[in-house]
Amino acid sequence: MSVAKVTEIIASSKVGFDDAVAKGIKRASKTLRNVTSAWVQDQQVVVKDGKVKEYRVNLKVTFILND
Repeated sequence: MSVAKVTEIIASSKVGFDDAVAKGIKRASKTLRNVTSAWVQDQQVVVKDGKVKEYRVNLKVTFILND
């Protein structure tokens, strides 16, 4: 039997949503062990002078707790 936990993180990128997700997972994996999945709960952009300056994702990251 295993027990999983879900934590919420926000990640950003100047390149795009996919890059923000990749950065979020990479960073979460440095601190959390046994990351097994993630889902994007929300997406948003920061706009300045009519242009997209930053892409942000709100991720729910699932990881398995050690016994």
